[in-house]
Amino acid sequence: MKSKKTAVVVGANGVIGSNLISHLESHGDWQIIGLSRRGGTDNGNVKYISVNLLDSEDSKLKLATLTAVTHIFYAAYQDKPTWAELVAPNLAMLVNVVNAIESVAVDLQHISLMQGYKVYGAHYGPFKTPAKENDGGHMPPEFNVDQQQFLEAQQKGKKWGWSAIRPSVVAGTALGNPMNLVLVIAIYASISKELGLPLRFPGKLGAYDKLLDITDAGLLAKATVWAATNPLCANQAFNITNGDLIRWNDLWPKIAAYFKMEVAPPLQMPLTIVMADKLTLWTQMQEKYGLAKHHYSSVSSWPFGDFVFSWDYDFFSDGTKARRMGFHEYVETEKMFFSLFDELKRNGIIPG
Repeated sequence: MKSKKTAVVVGANGVIGSNLISHLESHGDWQIIGLSRRGGTDNGNVKYISVNLLDSEDSKLKLATLTAVTHIFYAAYQDKPTWAELVAPNLAMLVNVVNAIESVAVDLQHISLMQGYKVYGAHYGPFKTPAKENDGGHMPPEFNVDQQQFLEAQQKGKKWGWSAIRPSVVAGTALGNPMNLVLVIAIYASISKELGLPLRFPGKLGAYDKLLDITDAGLLAKATVWAATNPLCANQAFNITNGDLIRWNDLWPKIAAYFKMEVAPPLQMPLTIVMADKLTLWTQMQEKYGLAKHHYSSVSSWPFGDFVFSWDYDFFSDGTKARRMGFHEYVETEKMFFSLFDELKRNGIIPG
């Protein structure tokens, strides 16, 4: 009989956290606690706690009973307008979680930290590709780096270990997420089709032919748990991607064909601007096609779309370290997009 483990998933309602919870549930030997500001509905082995992680006292109070926790999976994120403003809240949330749980969880074994390519400076412009886990750092501010440095210092002399997981753009279907590329494309395509327009790539022209990797949220969940439960992976970082590369100039016409649309040449259009006035149209489409009544703001991540489609430089990492250490899962990115679009249709998010 497998021994029970207790996981805390921080950022439980996001695309990463929700997939982590589903994957942990599938194992059958995890007790799971989901943390988020919104909380959630308890179900089976999953219980939710609504907590303001920016408040150290609220964190201590709400997390004081988590004495049985063995693993912390940290995937929370607080969005801010500038890179510098991201540091204080995102570091504070991690510090509050770790301090509150470590002080009561006597059998804490591992803390998993979700990062990204900002560690490599990918958000500033062209960076060394393929990026490797041991590449040199860059000038701060960078909250991902500050978070990892906190864990490294906190772990010294302790029996628990940490891992830093570095996905590329994460693809999933969770709503209300500020960074959901799948929804960006699906909603943009659905509205374009409703207006009788061809599907145009809306990003920088130079971004259309550059190499890019993607990380499926389900594959990311598997890799995160693998690293957190494999002693050989302790105190290390891992790039996690689907394992292949795409170019929009190849994939975009196939996405248009999936939605039964014509494709037209790219035209740089800031989605944050051109999609801002589409609330009324989207509401009409929900009525017309019998879609679920999710507010337009919860199904659109236009600033993130503009960010991703502005990468007029190669954007990918070297994922072989995880493979060399035993993680061999693979997802074909093209099929992943179509599968996630299918899921959005089944859930009544976009027209079938």
